[in-house]
Amino acid sequence: MPDETKSPTPPSTGEPKGPAGSHTPPSVEPVPAQKPGDTAAVPNSAVPGAVPKASAHAPAAPAKPAPASQPWNSPLVDRLKRQYGSGLEAHTYLGQNYFVADFSLIPEALTVLRDQEQFDYCVDITAVHYPEREKQFDLIWILYSHPLNERIRVKACIADGASVPSVVSIWPTANWLEREVFDMFGIRFDGHPDLKRILLPDGWKGHPLRKDYGIIQQDNEWVQINLGIESGQ
Repeated sequence: MPDETKSPTPPSTGEPKGPAGSHTPPSVEPVPAQKPGDTAAVPNSAVPGAVPKASAHAPAAPAKPAPASQPWNSPLVDRLKRQYGSGLEAHTYLGQNYFVADFSLIPEALTVLRDQEQFDYCVDITAVHYPEREKQFDLIWILYSHPLNERIRVKACIADGASVPSVVSIWPTANWLEREVFDMFGIRFDGHPDLKRILLPDGWKGHPLRKDYGIIQQDNEWVQINLGIESGQ
């Protein structure tokens, strides 16, 4: 007869057994309890879809060098170079074509561009101030040709205090554009029919787009003198 005092042998589960046939569960590291909104308890690598964070000491990517202007070659450039020689340089920068003209060629070269090259529209006139240079201003005319559907720029360097011939007689739209440049930079245009401020009051001191302009001081002064109140700046 079978011995009924012995316990029956448990069926095999396929799991590894320790010494003397004892059951040893697989090793599992405990995961700390995580509060709502707390992401510090779980490593970033354990979060599905997480992007690993860059090291705080990773070297910064090197800065890309600034693109440089390239020579601009075209039939228009060839025609003007034959006429003005070294007094006119032609460049292209990021797809934008421009001439650097000797100051003595203004306004003659601009008249040629309108009459002979069909640049019938003066889009804008503006300037850039470089206080450290001997000729502190780049004066820029932006021109467009409706027949050619082409846009170019003409740039001339001028000294602080120098006057520039007005081009209102070439493009009437230059009337207000030259007034804006005078107002913002202080550049005067000889022959302009009504050269006065267009954006700021007549009594305003200085020209706000010059790099050496103290805008807060000028604003405070004008508001106190003319309005009798403290400026909000």
